[in-house]
Amino acid sequence: MREHLGDLTREPREAGAASAFAGGQRAADAALAGLDVTGYASTRSTVLPRSARGASRLSPYLRHGLLTLPEVWSAVDGAPERDRTKYRDELLWQEFARHLYSRLGGRTARPLRHDQPRGEAEWVGEPWRSDMACMAAVVAELREDGWLVNQTRMWLASQWAVRAGRDWAEGEDEMFAHLVDGSRAANRLGWQWTVGTGSGKPYGFSRWQVVRRAPSLCESCALADDCPVESWPNAEPGPPVDGPDLGKAPIPAGPADVEGGGGDVVWLTAESLGDRDPALAAVPGRPAVFVFDEPLLARLRLSGTRLVFLAQTLGELATTRPVRVRRGRPAVELADLRVAATWTPVPGWQRLSRSVRPVEVHPWPWLVRPGSFALRSYSAWRRHALPR
Repeated sequence: MREHLGDLTREPREAGAASAFAGGQRAADAALAGLDVTGYASTRSTVLPRSARGASRLSPYLRHGLLTLPEVWSAVDGAPERDRTKYRDELLWQEFARHLYSRLGGRTARPLRHDQPRGEAEWVGEPWRSDMACMAAVVAELREDGWLVNQTRMWLASQWAVRAGRDWAEGEDEMFAHLVDGSRAANRLGWQWTVGTGSGKPYGFSRWQVVRRAPSLCESCALADDCPVESWPNAEPGPPVDGPDLGKAPIPAGPADVEGGGGDVVWLTAESLGDRDPALAAVPGRPAVFVFDEPLLARLRLSGTRLVFLAQTLGELATTRPVRVRRGRPAVELADLRVAATWTPVPGWQRLSRSVRPVEVHPWPWLVRPGSFALRSYSAWRRHALPR
């Protein structure tokens, strides 16, 4: 990774560092086989100690298509009802994020319903101050492990935008760059919900959450007697904005059945790298090609740990079928190939597919196939979309 892609990462010297997650289908299947959500409802928000966390840690594999939402949904059939319901609610939240992103694409980078709160005029220093034990610990985990529990993602987002008043989209970019499970769909929706731009109800981060979820951080903090987040922040919602129409309208869903045929090679993307990718599974042993999108990576400057996860996954896949890995512009690298592909609910795929022109397109494995849904709120969407 340092040799071939290091110049496209945030820290070229650290481009070969692995995250806390091993890439590849074997790791994903092992994680799913060990899934036990007993107690999830009461422990999902635990931060410390790590051994008490109830989070399933499947998100990197879901984000990259090594596992699908439908198979994880089925895997918890026998779990206690309260835990099963809460866990499946999180899976539905991921699906809602995909529906929203499929419809809006890049417009999710702008406030959906409200401007962000103005923040506190007296805030001094960087939003994620290193002299705050809570911020130092969470930022270190983000950058070293490439992953955070949902609770601490909310801490970082609220601290950045609600209290410190920094542009929420810049903070979302910073978090996205390091998360192995980072997707624009889920990360942007999480930030919009937390800072209030998507709901009008900002989440206020304060010492209270740290004491409740990770008390050892406050006990060891040099600022324990002078905590800058001792009280609730000024979390009044921002003014309404003229955002995109979130009412009832069709959501791009891709084909319901295979369209076309005769692809010589499978075009893989970061959204769908698993052995059970529909286009891969359709013809066992059919060669695959993956393109590290040079212009995109040069703009994003992702952490090297994210790219290592992809490389590990591609390396394992190459033990079961021919895999070509290229660096460049996907439209150029794939120009002379007859490709089969799985339709993907991200604007980048839809844009590139117009140039690549797959001759064979397979359906995306939705948990809830999109129809004509309103997307003003998750709870309203859930009532109409929940699988029966």
